[in-house]
Amino acid sequence: MIEIGSYRLPNNVALAPMAGVTDLPFRRLCSQFGAGLVVSEMISSNPRLRHSPKTQWRSQHDHEIAPRSVQIAGSEPLQMAAAARYNVERGAQIIDINMGCPAKKVCRKAAGSALLADEARVKSILLAVIDAVEVPVTLKIRTGSAPGARNGVSIAHIAEDAGIAALAVHGRTRACAFTGHAEYDTIAAIVAAINIPVFANGDINSPQMAAKVIAHTGAAGVMIGRAAQGRPWLCGQIATYLDTGVMHPPPSATQQLSTLHRHVTQLHQFYGDFMGVRIARKHVGWYLNADRDMREQHRQFNRLTAPEEQLYYIQQLSGFAFNKEIAA
Repeated sequence: MIEIGSYRLPNNVALAPMAGVTDLPFRRLCSQFGAGLVVSEMISSNPRLRHSPKTQWRSQHDHEIAPRSVQIAGSEPLQMAAAARYNVERGAQIIDINMGCPAKKVCRKAAGSALLADEARVKSILLAVIDAVEVPVTLKIRTGSAPGARNGVSIAHIAEDAGIAALAVHGRTRACAFTGHAEYDTIAAIVAAINIPVFANGDINSPQMAAKVIAHTGAAGVMIGRAAQGRPWLCGQIATYLDTGVMHPPPSATQQLSTLHRHVTQLHQFYGDFMGVRIARKHVGWYLNADRDMREQHRQFNRLTAPEEQLYYIQQLSGFAFNKEIAA
């Protein structure tokens, strides 16, 4: 089992922090389905944003999910240290540092994966944050700034020397963003170079792929990102396969729609009627667009403007799916 500080994870499959995705309702579902670790959406270290609605939503925790891991982002060591203390005071049990986001609006502020090009600043931020809090601090990175500048091993050494408790590595560079395919040789080199747990991340979309990546890299675990969108059961499915070799099928269409109904209900409760309805649309799209037969239903769903309309529509879809399964 993976240990992060004093916390022993129930399995070696983590849900990646994803802005606009891994809010509290989604983290709760993934945890209930068996994810060994779930990490919050990225929270800015800028103190002026602490009381914005977005930051307030992203800062909320479910005290049934433990350990509670909160990701912070920024480029100033003292500001990052203050953000770490602030979030620990609000209930964070692990602080995760974002040095992997390739988004232009993040990198323009010299944060996220832009930091990988400045190893001195990386070291300063890590030391400042670790010194500021008594909880474990983890780090998420990419393999480097560009394919010709993969300094992931060097960053990993800096992280281990600073006292980082665990490292997640996405198998692309900043320049690659999410294009092309993840490469795992750099992750394997990082695993061989350091003695702290490493989570391999990038293009892991099935239990079989997770097993292949662990075999190739020697990583202690895997971190699942975009593949979990619309599939909150995926992390648990992977964890079972890695632990037992048993491949559980995904939930039936009826079960998936039941989960979707629960998810959308929680989104309405969490964000309120107006924002809950809007945010539900993208999550419903991830659930439904995986099934070609459901894409027209998603377009119709996007026209709905009230919580009760959305929930009723999902109930109708559940009946459609049930009849389809019986006919099959």
